[in-house]
Parts: sequence; C-alpha cells; structure tokens
Amino acid sequence: MAMSNATQGAIILTVFLLPIVTYLYLARSQQKSSAGPLPPPTEITNIFIHPIKSCHGLTVRSARLLPTGLDLDRQWMWVTYPNYEFLTIRNLSKMTLIRPTYNAETDTLAVTAPAPDSIDEKLHFEIPAHPSSEWLSANTEVVNANIWGHETSAHAYSPSLTGPFNAFFGKEVRLVYKSPFSDSPRALVSNGKKSVLGRDASTIFPDLMPILVGCESSIDELNTRLQAAESLSIDVRRFRPNILVKGDKPWDEDRWKTIRITSKSGKDVFTSDVTQRCARCQVPNVDPETAEKHKRQPWDTLMKYRRVDEGIKYKPCFGMLCVPRGEGGMLELGMKVEVTEVTDKHRIISGF
Repeated sequence: MAMSNATQGAIILTVFLLPIVTYLYLARSQQKSSAGPLPPPTEITNIFIHPIKSCHGLTVRSARLLPTGLDLDRQWMWVTYPNYEFLTIRNLSKMTLIRPTYNAETDTLAVTAPAPDSIDEKLHFEIPAHPSSEWLSANTEVVNANIWGHETSAHAYSPSLTGPFNAFFGKEVRLVYKSPFSDSPRALVSNGKKSVLGRDASTIFPDLMPILVGCESSIDELNTRLQAAESLSIDVRRFRPNILVKGDKPWDEDRWKTIRITSKSGKDVFTSDVTQRCARCQVPNVDPETAEKHKRQPWDTLMKYRRVDEGIKYKPCFGMLCVPRGEGGMLELGMKVEVTEVTDKHRIISGF
C-alpha cells in the first residue's frame, strides 16, 4: 500500500529533526555534567545581621528573609554631610566599633560607640527598628544617598539624634535608613541586573546582592593556610556573611547556581538564585572586635589561590552572593540547604 503524503512528510520531518534534537539533548547534558554533580545537602550553622553598613554585626538564631535580604540587615548606613556619600570600613576600620543591638520586646535598635578621648564613656541613641511612615515623617527627611556612584532615596535622621557621632567620625555625618518596602527600590546591578537575572530585584545598602552565603569548609581550609603562613586563625565574621552553612568540599560553593532552604518541618521552602562569587577587598583584614587591621592577612593568602573568577582577576573570592525569590519567611539554624543547580559559567560582571 502506498504511503500517504502526510505519512511521507512525517517520516522526512523525523529524519531531519532527529539528529538536531539528539545534538541539542547531548549538548545540554554535556553542559550540565561539565559543572559536576550536585553536592550533598548541608545545613545552616550560623546567621548574621549587620543592621548598619560597615558596623558591627549581630549573631542570631533566626531572621526573616525578605526579597531585599534579611530583615534589619544593612537597612541603615552612615553618610557624609552635605554630600550624603556612604562611609565604609574600607577607609575607616573603627566603624566596626559602632555596635547596634536589637531589642525584640520594644522593637528598637540601640546604637553605641566609644566616645572620643574617653575610656568608659559611650555614645548612644535608640531608634525604632521598624519605623512607621508617621515616625519617619516626624524625625527624618528624605534625601538622595550615594552608594557606589548611584543615588537612592533614603531617610536621614535628625542631627539632634545622631549628632554626637560626628566626634567619632571626626566630621559631620548623617545616619540614613531605607525601608525594604520602599516605593523607590534600589535595583540590583552587576549580575543582578534584570537583563542578566531575568527578573526585577532590589536590595537596601549591601554593596551588591541581598544575601551573602559562606561555608565552614572553606573558612576552615583558609585557616589551615593562615596557620601555616603566620600561625593565624580568623573568624568568618570578618567576611560579613549573612548565612553560614557547614558545606561539603572547600570552595565547592563556587559552582552553586540555585539553592533551596527547607525548614525542619518541610513546610517552609525558600529558593535563591546564586548570581556570582563575592570578590573581596581588604575588609576581612580588619578584626571586627578590635578594629585592628592586619597588614597582610588574609588578603595575601587569598590572593595566592582565590583569584578564580575570570570577570575580576585582580581580586580574590570568598562566599557566594544570592538573590531570594518570592516573599521568603523565617530562616533558622539547622535548616537544610540543598544546591538544586550547579554551573561552571559564573563570571562576575564588574562595576556597581
């Protein structure tokens, strides 16, 4: 029996398309396998919040995950006056001596710092941790704060509240605040741009991305090298991560592309895109407890073997930057962290 024209067409189309489909499948499989297998699940071992950018951090057992980062993390920032340029530990190590503390019962943030020319005296003020729009209207003014060459709207506190800290900085400063629910969000740049990430995303005052994740396995490996070089060990807090996980092999986090965090009950699941490695400056040389800056370490050691990203070869990398998907929820110690996708294509897009 002669084949119909439709049957002949289907056979010809199959013969034509089969090699193409097979090629694409194999190419995709090869792309996946080139990054290696998924690492085993790990767990959250520590959570850190840094309410004021470049100042001392808090170690907490739980924190609310928002699309812009952890609640209370880097939602405040010191700036110069009258230019409103952000101030950073990169140029003023003693900023880490400014210590915020959070009182959950009163929902307030207390900020203290050593008073100049005094052994015991402390500078101090308290502010609402989650200020209402009415409180902000009465106690702040809206300004354009400059961070890494980009302006973003923020609320500047009255100098009647923060004025004594001018003496700490040795110049006139202001404290600014930005809500995670701002009507003028600070859009992500670098690998977090919409054209790269594929969706709109924003943060408050971190340098780049909302969340930084570090691994115990990697800080342990680095400390082994520091011990051999200078009998030195450092705390991971020098790298100012938000989430610390146990990890698998040292530096295996370089491959992470997507992670999923699951509560112990299995009900709460949070997913984050891992946009890039975190390129480091010399901030980790600063001891967050004393503000003393080591002349060489860990910078020198990291420069010898952690310049691993083709996009920014003049800086070493530690930790992975992440952008949460969705509204999130409460993160807690012991939560399971699974890497659901890996990649060998990470490349930092330079510039802020």
